[in-house]
Amino acid sequence: MYAPQSSRGAGGSGSAAEQPRVYQVWRGSNEFLLQGRFIFGPDVRSLFLTIFLILAPVLVFCIFVASHLINEFPDHWGISVMVVVVVFTVYDLTLLLLTSGRDPGIVPRNTHPPEPEPSDLNNDTGNGQTPQQLRLPRTKDVYVNGVVVKVKYCDTCMLYRPPRCSHCSICNNCVERFDHHCPWVGQCIGLRNYRFFYMFVFSTTLLCLYVFGFCWVYIIKIRNAEGTSIWKAMLKTPASMVLIIYCFICVWFVGGLSVFHFYLISTNQTTYENFRYRYDRRANPHNRGAVNNFLEIFCTAVPASKNNFRARVPVDQGIQQSRAPTRGFMSPNMGKPVGDLELGRKPVSWDEPRSAADIRDLEVGMGGMLDEKEGRIAHASPDLSREALPVELMEGRAGMHSRRSSWGHRSGTSESMDSIAVQMGTEATWGSISSGHGTTSGTH
Repeated sequence: MYAPQSSRGAGGSGSAAEQPRVYQVWRGSNEFLLQGRFIFGPDVRSLFLTIFLILAPVLVFCIFVASHLINEFPDHWGISVMVVVVVFTVYDLTLLLLTSGRDPGIVPRNTHPPEPEPSDLNNDTGNGQTPQQLRLPRTKDVYVNGVVVKVKYCDTCMLYRPPRCSHCSICNNCVERFDHHCPWVGQCIGLRNYRFFYMFVFSTTLLCLYVFGFCWVYIIKIRNAEGTSIWKAMLKTPASMVLIIYCFICVWFVGGLSVFHFYLISTNQTTYENFRYRYDRRANPHNRGAVNNFLEIFCTAVPASKNNFRARVPVDQGIQQSRAPTRGFMSPNMGKPVGDLELGRKPVSWDEPRSAADIRDLEVGMGGMLDEKEGRIAHASPDLSREALPVELMEGRAGMHSRRSSWGHRSGTSESMDSIAVQMGTEATWGSISSGHGTTSGTH
């Protein structure tokens, strides 16, 4: 990831060349290509396997089957067999790129938790809670086509997810109309790429059927030309037999996936909703009828992305946002182990730092403060700097540095926070020691 450089000058902001772009400081797990023009998931390497599984059989078909069928049809119609498979393959790979290389509908993160609504504020204050003890509600009720739907608070993105939105634990982003994370395309499938995903799966099914069918046509041509049995004709073209077996296996996968998503589109469901909520047991508030559901997927404009990955991020603004106060309001899970049960994520404490970068910045700041305090004591008296420091302080500081590499990955974060609190509480002791020693030196 990109590390922002310091600004030029004492107090002025850096030039445009020094300001990082959004994709360079992106907090998700995505991979970017061509300076943020394409966004992929962290498992983008699987995309090359998918491309190979498409191109390899097509090349075998063109070399060993289609090239022999060029002269087998009158009026040079045989050349169309080769042209169609090449054009269809290019079309299929284009849909694959549109599915994998675009923003699936990522919801931008907040820099701090949202403020509670007046109704939530009145409910909490009525329970005798002070503003410092107020908690955001875990869920909220919203209306979708007259039906009450609960939306959940995302601890990572610090926002209430819109309806049909879910947090992908692989990409570490909240995605609108989240369907699933597809490892074959290396990307989440959501609001902005679901259309292309289905077209890719369906076109791959048609490509398998096309290759499968013309391999049999070639075998029948051999049988008719030599007047032999179908089995002997199959032995004369082993490439056709391999392609027939390969396409037969693949068509069960991509064909079954096409049928399943055809059903989901007709009922206006996502894969996540189908496995999670089971709308066959209750009303689906998003279902508008089969025709309107298909029109919604294929005949509406693709929403614009909410993220401009190539935009400049002012360094000073990024620092201010990272230090923005929460205005006394806490997450619904402050102090409690929380986790996204929908995604099977391991519960973590709300007050656990969100990233290793934040942990390192906190420890560096605390280390610098300790060094400053020790420097003042050493300046007053070299002997006192070693003798007067409490043993607990030295042990606490050593413990903090020893946990630098594992703090963000251990569940015992409370111990580290307690050690920091002890260090902060000893500032008054350091100040009194320094002032007392200075008074004694003046007397002598």
